[in-house]
Amino acid sequence: MFRYFPTNYIWNLSVDLAIEMGARIGEIEVMCAPLQEAAKAPDAAGTAAFRDTWSHMAERLITLAEEDEAQGRLLSAGEKLNRAATYLITCERLQGHGAPGRLELYRRFLSVFEKGLRLSGENGQRVEIPYEGKHLSALYVAAEGVEGPAPLLVQVNGLDSTKEMKYRVGLPHWLARRGVASLVVDQPGTGEALRLHGMTARVDSEHWASAILDWLEQQPGIDPRRIGLEGVSLGGYYCPRAVAFEPRFACGVVWGANHDWRAVQKKRLEREGNFPVPHYWDHVCWVWGARDIPDFMRIAEQVHLDGILDRIRVPFLVTHGEKDSQIPLAYAQRTYDQLTNSPKRTLKIFTDREGGVQHSSFDNSANAGHYIADWVAETLGGRVS
Repeated sequence: MFRYFPTNYIWNLSVDLAIEMGARIGEIEVMCAPLQEAAKAPDAAGTAAFRDTWSHMAERLITLAEEDEAQGRLLSAGEKLNRAATYLITCERLQGHGAPGRLELYRRFLSVFEKGLRLSGENGQRVEIPYEGKHLSALYVAAEGVEGPAPLLVQVNGLDSTKEMKYRVGLPHWLARRGVASLVVDQPGTGEALRLHGMTARVDSEHWASAILDWLEQQPGIDPRRIGLEGVSLGGYYCPRAVAFEPRFACGVVWGANHDWRAVQKKRLEREGNFPVPHYWDHVCWVWGARDIPDFMRIAEQVHLDGILDRIRVPFLVTHGEKDSQIPLAYAQRTYDQLTNSPKRTLKIFTDREGGVQHSSFDNSANAGHYIADWVAETLGGRVS
């Protein structure tokens, strides 16, 4: 794990995620060098300073992109906008719920990301899935080199990630090269669903997962019999739960097992384990629509996988980082052991040898992500060569 800030796990996590999304080390140095003292400050003051330097770099890149665009250099402009969007979401996710200007910062990020995607000509398209009178926003990445209907992997967020972050880390593109399409979704409790539409997280993840499948089954170019589901971090709960209760999924993958999130919350009340974001308790109450911490803990009591995984009768991959300091490694074994009726259950622990040992492999997602992409391609009928 790259530790720019020796005493601040949350900020190091954010920097490492930004690197995985394509940040440049020279720009990171410019943004982070002034922040060593701020990294030791209380959440509100520290995250405000982080926002200032990272958003300033983003705006500098946006200005440079405008100069490129004026000269017709659209690919160069798109690349700069892509990095600017990464820097904007990195500082946005550190802000507390209700922090002044946070929503405006998020809207700015969405606009910059969309334009960068368009100008750089990437294989990625925004789509909207009808859901409860509103919609779930998603990014669709087409399979490459496929004739006829393609397999597809739906990918969902954890507690605090967004569809754009998962898109930038790279799994959808690694899958596309293997002949597997992707749909990366801001499910309730994350991204646009939470910030713009007030959709909070649900224990019964199959509720929104079924709506996603209903929509996918109507889309041309997708094989409805070969649709899998992947979840990262807290998605390590959402995904197995949804696959257990929605038999139309052809396989499941967790990138970071999260078998018993209720127990994790009890330990966090006792200050055990690392938090993924500042303002943690305000954040989880916002995500789950809880009035206060006791109300949140009542909800969290239901967020576990015990007693349901024997319902899964499709192939399932469980992955975990050996040195995950957020979620115990033992949970990966627990999920695997309870997949008693899966015809192809696989447990993969990422070690120092291949990298990706931290939470959901944020320290080195490439080798872990390609392992997942290979397993999915082999399971859904893609290609690995």
